[in-house]
Amino acid sequence: MHETVKTTCPYCGVGCGVDAHLDDGRLVGVAGSQDHPANLGRLCVKGSALHETVDPAGRMRVPQVDGVAVDWDTALDTVADGFRRVIDEHGPDAVAMYVSGQLLTEDYYVANKLMKGFIGTANIDTNSRLCMASAVVGYKRAFGTDTVPTCYEDIECADLVVLVGSNAAWTHPVTYQRLVAAKRARPEMRVVVIDPRRTATCDIADLHLAIAPGSDAFLFNGLLANLSERDAIDAAYIEAHTEGFDQAIARAHREAPDIEAVARSTGVTVDELQTFFDWFADHERTVTVYSQGVNQSTSGSDKSNAIINCHLATGRIGAPGMGPFSITGQPNAMGGREVGGLANQLAAHMDFEQPGAIERVGRFWQSPGMATSPGLKATDLFEAVESGQIKAIWIMATNPVVSLPASDRVREALQRCPLVVVSDCMQETDTTACADVLLPATSWAEKDGTVTNSERCISRQRGFIEPPGEARHDWWTICEVARRLGFAEAFAYQGPTEIFREHAALSGYENDGSRDFDIAALAGLSDAEYDRLAPVRWPIDPATGRGRQRLFEDGRFFTPSGRARFVAITSTAPASTISAERPLVMNTGRIRDQWHTMTRTAKAARLMQHIDEPFVEIHPDDADRHGLAEGRLAEVIGEHGRYVGRVRLTRAQAPGALFVPMHWNAQYSHSARVGALIPTHVDPHSGQPESKHATVAIRPFAANWFATLLSREPIAPLTADYWARIPIDGGTRYEIAGREAVGDWTQWARDVIGADGEWQTYEDSAGPFRAARLVDGRVTAVLFVAADPELPSREWLADLIRSEALSLTQRLGLLAGRPAEAMPDTGPIVCSCFQVGETSVLEAIDADGLDTPEALGKALRCGTNCGSCIPELKQLIAQRLTETST
Repeated sequence: MHETVKTTCPYCGVGCGVDAHLDDGRLVGVAGSQDHPANLGRLCVKGSALHETVDPAGRMRVPQVDGVAVDWDTALDTVADGFRRVIDEHGPDAVAMYVSGQLLTEDYYVANKLMKGFIGTANIDTNSRLCMASAVVGYKRAFGTDTVPTCYEDIECADLVVLVGSNAAWTHPVTYQRLVAAKRARPEMRVVVIDPRRTATCDIADLHLAIAPGSDAFLFNGLLANLSERDAIDAAYIEAHTEGFDQAIARAHREAPDIEAVARSTGVTVDELQTFFDWFADHERTVTVYSQGVNQSTSGSDKSNAIINCHLATGRIGAPGMGPFSITGQPNAMGGREVGGLANQLAAHMDFEQPGAIERVGRFWQSPGMATSPGLKATDLFEAVESGQIKAIWIMATNPVVSLPASDRVREALQRCPLVVVSDCMQETDTTACADVLLPATSWAEKDGTVTNSERCISRQRGFIEPPGEARHDWWTICEVARRLGFAEAFAYQGPTEIFREHAALSGYENDGSRDFDIAALAGLSDAEYDRLAPVRWPIDPATGRGRQRLFEDGRFFTPSGRARFVAITSTAPASTISAERPLVMNTGRIRDQWHTMTRTAKAARLMQHIDEPFVEIHPDDADRHGLAEGRLAEVIGEHGRYVGRVRLTRAQAPGALFVPMHWNAQYSHSARVGALIPTHVDPHSGQPESKHATVAIRPFAANWFATLLSREPIAPLTADYWARIPIDGGTRYEIAGREAVGDWTQWARDVIGADGEWQTYEDSAGPFRAARLVDGRVTAVLFVAADPELPSREWLADLIRSEALSLTQRLGLLAGRPAEAMPDTGPIVCSCFQVGETSVLEAIDADGLDTPEALGKALRCGTNCGSCIPELKQLIAQRLTETST
């Protein structure tokens, strides 16, 4: 039986609607929902591969205590007894929860209610602290509340779109493609990208401002001063709807007395700055889109307000095509903000400092003892675990041993903590390795509830397959622990519908328009209506049930005065400064085809083909200075840790700086957790870490040998000095390197791969060693070792692994150390959607004269699905045209 279930993508904050296609209850494919306002039928490559990630391999199936499988009652009793014992002996502030933007709103709601309303501590924080906390502070300081005033449509109808610290082409691909389509339809639209790196997002930029790392606030203070000097501000709007302008503009003028001062502060030329300032002054319909490059900074809150100041000064807010728009990193970071998932929030956009808010929430919950002050933010929380102040912690749906700053210290702190509980869908993560109690959780295709995206749109996530083993929903697990702690009546929910109704009711409780977040119109939904709930943006009109696209149309804000507040900004440099010991600045971020710590996306083999190993991007001049070469390994050394990755030379990277991806972990590589290099410097207002600016040293990784190993079955543990695990169709590939010479390669291979079966080994001039292991005539593993990274075609070796039996030709190839006959080589994958490689693209350009992405798409299909590869297609076209012209 064929069936289609409408649900929501579990990746970034775009919040795309997904049509999940089932055949006899099995997920066989996905497509973008044509009627969802976030994506209008589009999906990125990660979303398009969702059906390839739902297999049960690697899933946590049963509860475990101290490494032993137990039943649910035993596990839940252990958690509740442990928390009760700590609370009785040390008070409620000795326990904590660390949760995630991967949770559904209903999960988030009951977690926050349990901690703040019933245990009585605000020590519950979320990994949204790592991505959105500074944007939250910026909005609250300016508007009085955490309100994103814009929607995606504003990006499409703007005349000027400014992207700040956002590589949206890779991090929010569907929103970026909407911008691409809008610019194609209206070529007069201007796009400015502000980023130290030249990223894929610059593909459509009319202007790229390669500012010095961390200088965003200098730039926008300069813009504010320039707007004032040229009389391009909206004096009437400022007078009628804002306060604090005089202080903000005076501060901006002191910091940026002229455009030359801004050029010195930012490293951007005067001509480039003048162009940007002219465009901003001349285009009323301006949207400024900002993300982690702004937020992940010790001055992220100030950067956010520097941007908002420019929009308030020009009155560009609350109308189509204009506004400051922070785009969220995670699928439900905003849902977590709605329910108070951050340690300094209460619930329903109420805060501890608001008069009467603690009492109001406590009365609604009928709480026996509300938390009365903010709890510990993420980095402080784990430092409290390290010091022993927190003695029991429950981590849900996140991997802090990879993602937090100084992550080696986080791991050591958890290993010493008396009680660590981890709820996760995967059995093996860096964080589950530190747990005393493991609780198997449901994942995307099994969960049922709601999420909220970057434009305030609430969407249903609908489960459609049965959970593996004994996995349970997070809301159920929390409620069962609450019941064991004596709070059964307040947590007697029978399903997510009941939780959502309560959440909606709280949003309207004693509100009367005083708070921005109001979805009380949904509090009376029946089970059937909740199941059918269509995407809707908050706030929701109680009379009509309709949501609103944008806010502040009337110039009324949620501050005590009803006016928006300018914030006088003094720009500050990043906390880490370069030195002789650490002379380079390291930036971190996402890559196109992976998500967070790879526990889901790495299960789809095709998502590992675009970039398959941890890497370090570096300018060629810096590489020369530090003795690095393309494709070789480099070791990056920080204040507290180290990282090893492949060298990628690019002039898109500014001299003096490196870029390192955030995704790799101990399951997929050795010494590639970038969090180990990031110090615990945080924004003083938001507590958000400065993940975009760490000072490091770099040196060649002195490898004696390199190897590639392909196996039908996973191999663990590997003990080499460097290794990366890459899932492939039909097995797993490992790239390996060692510092010390190996005396007996045959014994090494048998120790690593397994001694049984038939072995074929070769040692000759083609390389130090190569071997194949066969069982019942089938190749189960192949190993090639060489003195340098130039090893045989991985696709040829993968074909050997996939073969049912070795042909004579294949055996001759193994003997020779290369394919015995010519093989098609598509080259490195450019288009993951349709598996189109670089060689195929270049051949099409050369042979057929295809010199546009559209022409290549017609011939090869590349770039015709999610569009994420189009910038690379353009680069290949430009590369070929340059080569042929010379």
